[in-house]
Amino acid sequence: MDYQNIFKRHEMKYLLTSRQKEQMLEAVRHDMRPDRYGHACIRNIYYDTDNFRLIRRSLEKPAYKEKLRVRSYQTAGPEDMIFIELKKKYHSIVYKRRIAMKQQTAEECFRAGAPLPVRSQIADEIDYFRNYYKPLRPAVFLSYERDAYESADGSGFRVTFDENIQYRQNDLSLGTEPFGIPLLRPGEALMEIKAADAMPLWMSRQLAAQRIYQTSFSKYGTAYQKILSESGMRHTKKPVQSEAVFEHQGGLKYA
Repeated sequence: MDYQNIFKRHEMKYLLTSRQKEQMLEAVRHDMRPDRYGHACIRNIYYDTDNFRLIRRSLEKPAYKEKLRVRSYQTAGPEDMIFIELKKKYHSIVYKRRIAMKQQTAEECFRAGAPLPVRSQIADEIDYFRNYYKPLRPAVFLSYERDAYESADGSGFRVTFDENIQYRQNDLSLGTEPFGIPLLRPGEALMEIKAADAMPLWMSRQLAAQRIYQTSFSKYGTAYQKILSESGMRHTKKPVQSEAVFEHQGGLKYA
């Protein structure tokens, strides 16, 4: 397992019918290969403030937004390695930093509000984020079945297909079986295209041929809106002040 990763890419999302998914899968399998995880049941726990400050700001579609989650690609026990991920988006570009550690170690740090037990730029950014927005708490568990493919040419081009996307607010543990409230209609799938540079021509042609159009879809955002709907609350339209400005050479500088 890579213990630290940094990603910078464009991410485009598409909601597919079951027929469209099969057609796109056929095209993807012809030109790509399964990535290191292939088919996996991904489990995520999103962290937020008591009043969901982070996802409320994200739903306002600001130029800059960020979120924090822990992720596993299987049922994770105390000694299993999981990822802590800080995901940032500035305009249309996604920046993701993540670091791997034992689940028990991560849980203890988050529960106690203690710094991560490693020193690196990624760990420092995660600790700064946790400190800035404290107190953070586990807010939502999100799981889905994913088939992931990557380009064989080393370009970093990736395509993923997510099904059975579901969320819950109880039993927030990466060591449990996935269950919860579905976010998609029966037979629907979410395809994500992730590219550091331009999309390959063959993919553009496939999307045009199948009349598949880009959409805006946030798993955590959709779950939050369902939570509001079920509780009878309403999402405020009051804008949340931006917490940071982006520097193209130096990453993030917090105000």
